[in-house]
Amino acid sequence: MNNKKTLLALCLGASLALAGQAQASPGYTQTRYPIVLGHGMLGFDSILGIDYWYGIPAALRRDGAQVYVTEVSQLNTSELRGEELLAQVEEIVALSGQPKVNLIGHSHGGPTVRYVAAVRPDLVASVTSVGAPHKGSDVADLIRNIPEGSAGESIVAGLVNAMGSLIHFLSGSPSSAPQNSLGSLESLNSEGAARFNAKFPQGIPTSACGEGDYQVNGVRYYSWSGTSPLTNPLDISDAMMGAGALAFDEPNDGLVGRCSSHLGMVIRDDYRMNHLDEVNQVFGLTSLFETDPITVYRQHANRLKNAGL
Repeated sequence: MNNKKTLLALCLGASLALAGQAQASPGYTQTRYPIVLGHGMLGFDSILGIDYWYGIPAALRRDGAQVYVTEVSQLNTSELRGEELLAQVEEIVALSGQPKVNLIGHSHGGPTVRYVAAVRPDLVASVTSVGAPHKGSDVADLIRNIPEGSAGESIVAGLVNAMGSLIHFLSGSPSSAPQNSLGSLESLNSEGAARFNAKFPQGIPTSACGEGDYQVNGVRYYSWSGTSPLTNPLDISDAMMGAGALAFDEPNDGLVGRCSSHLGMVIRDDYRMNHLDEVNQVFGLTSLFETDPITVYRQHANRLKNAGL
């Protein structure tokens, strides 16, 4: 019996090793078009050597992907952020020599990349949203309850704008970026999201929690998200995600509800991840009982590759 168990363990170990080699093989992430990453609200490209997409760009590049990390206004409307991203996409197309890009947007980066695909579908091969509030966030709806034009609104907006400006400065961006926290709030609450979707409906599900069109104007649409606000007791951000989860009456990642995250083909909407785990933060402290976020991105790059994208 012990010999059989040993043989089984050896065979299983060999199979896992071969699977790992296959996934890590040269060209595994080598998409036809460059991958362009777009951050969410209060996001950045890199601060003091720490990536917003923690460890993800390097992992994608290791086996062939051409990856560009962008930065737009930390706080502003989806449309303005989208225009900023579009200018960078045009530069990336010129630099890469490729006619299109694969856009991946996290959180508010989801609507941001959608805008680019809607107004310039000729430059976009695919859009992938990760934990994005396409139908708004209950947290944003709760904050919007602060009376408009009140002293409280002004104080909160000023503090958040200052935070956005600080992040922009620390990221070392050469140009100034307007910070408009109230613009972000209007884009991310349910009413603002509905207005945005009416103008840019590509990939948005018509049912409450279904899938959207997989392809519109030649652009493929994908999405995935998590539904576990608390995932690692060592992660200092889990407390914030747990507090945010109290605003919801459905499964969520701490800031975005499961159904609101749906766009196009839903790869999965119940990863054991919270909103920051979705970009492998903070410092890779994610659930030990779920697929490593880096692996999820690598698998998706391979999915895009196999789709000819």
